[in-house]
Amino acid sequence: MRVLTVLVRYGSEQYPEAEAAIDRIFKVQLPDVARTVVVVDNSLPPGVAEHSGERTVIGGDNTVFEFSGFTQALAHVGDAVWSYDLIHFATSAFDTLYVAYLERFTPAVLGALLGRRVCCGHIDCYNQPVEALGFRMQHWVRTCFFFLPPAEAMSLRGFVSLSDPSRLFSGRPEEPFLPQAPLDSTYRRYITEWLTGGDIGQGVEWHSSFGLSRATLPTFHRKALCIVNEQVLSARLEARDCRLVDVTWLSAMLRHRDATAMPWGTPWRDQLAGRDRDALSVV
Repeated sequence: MRVLTVLVRYGSEQYPEAEAAIDRIFKVQLPDVARTVVVVDNSLPPGVAEHSGERTVIGGDNTVFEFSGFTQALAHVGDAVWSYDLIHFATSAFDTLYVAYLERFTPAVLGALLGRRVCCGHIDCYNQPVEALGFRMQHWVRTCFFFLPPAEAMSLRGFVSLSDPSRLFSGRPEEPFLPQAPLDSTYRRYITEWLTGGDIGQGVEWHSSFGLSRATLPTFHRKALCIVNEQVLSARLEARDCRLVDVTWLSAMLRHRDATAMPWGTPWRDQLAGRDRDALSVV
């Protein structure tokens, strides 16, 4: 099996061990995978910065953070993308928050993905559906560590769903979103409460929360834009008939059946409820 890893970072100071940690995951869990690595450093200008064997570092595009970085990587790889069985997308912050799912990426899991229109990673969700950019959604795959077949990745024609912050933000900390922003009120509340340290109803708080003020508005804008792009990306994939698959659920199911007998159409709620660890019941 051939896998292309695309790792997006912004310099190497904040998460200096990220690339080495990903290398260890493949060495320990997926030792027979033949891998090429493209590191997109969004702190560098476009162009090849370093090349050695199966590893290349290129300058990126930090316009929309990892999403423009992912797009830049595939543009660099070009038609060679079709020589890979799967593309592994990751960010340098992949090893933060909940990480227990990472050990579930095994040869059986990756083998089950081959030839299928699936996006495999860790599925997160809200307690209620939200609306953004014309999509109604409630769940998404974390973009810090996930796998896609080349055909599904290329069909997106870019990973950026929204790049213009002027469509979203008012510039006022007391009411940070524009009245006409393409996000419904529930989604605005979830984003604001999550970034400012509130509980969105799941008993979890973000580790880097901050209060809203004029000084913190730029940070709020960056983080909110990332959230929207991450979650709308999953909605775009599903709109193209690419199924979102939770890796913890998939790995548990594969212990008892062959990939050809997998119920690939299992709804996301049933996947989360059917995890063998950290199961979640969502109404």
